[in-house]
Amino acid sequence: MTAALDPAFLRLPVAHRALHDKAHGRPENSRAAIRAAIEAGYAIEIDVQLSSDGQAMVFHDDDLDRLTDASGPVRARRAAELAEIPLRDGDEGIPSLPEVLKIVDGLIPLLIEIKDQDGALGEDVGPLEEAVARDLRGYDGPVAVMSFNPHSMAAMKRLAPEVPRGLVTAAYDAKNWPNLPEATRDRLRRIPDITRVDASFISHQADDLARVAILAKSGLPVLCWTISTPEQEAMARTVAANVTFEGYLAEIPGKNAG
Repeated sequence: MTAALDPAFLRLPVAHRALHDKAHGRPENSRAAIRAAIEAGYAIEIDVQLSSDGQAMVFHDDDLDRLTDASGPVRARRAAELAEIPLRDGDEGIPSLPEVLKIVDGLIPLLIEIKDQDGALGEDVGPLEEAVARDLRGYDGPVAVMSFNPHSMAAMKRLAPEVPRGLVTAAYDAKNWPNLPEATRDRLRRIPDITRVDASFISHQADDLARVAILAKSGLPVLCWTISTPEQEAMARTVAANVTFEGYLAEIPGKNAG
């Protein structure tokens, strides 16, 4: 059964990795960026990775190197240790998903991207999805999950069928996906798993939207990633129902951009 996506996900622009701005001390996926997005009235997209002790941590990369002064895989460290590692350009550690859920508290829509744990968008998934499903149990607010890995969403269909699910989709060109076998790229490019995972939306690569226009016309909500200018947003909205943005303040319908 397809879980319905809350209409607010199609009305409020989605702040990519929350409303991050290094110049103002708000690293991506940080508590500060999340609070700023809430104050501005945006929906929020965050990413989750798995700690070594099975906790969902709000962090984008597989490794710590780019976003912190630590190094190595996120999944090699316990949640308590990750919480003490400061994010660069900020003054706080890596938050857990339960912490973020308490901050958001249903105030705005929350879109959770479950990062691929298989390494090649394959079937080796489960522990992170179990952690996310556990953390979302009893959460009262507009929330949805999504992943590039369709096996992740198949797991979420089983673990938390009431939570709306989506597929993050792309052109899957060899340049940007060099580690994926050609056969995998060809398969995923066709977006064949919508029915299998009962997806209630997709979030597609912004510069490839023309290819999914037929899905948008069929009534499937199409979001897109990642928009960085108002001009790009205007073009994307000719196909997409909503945008995921960063680097500028997207206009909220009925409200000045600020």
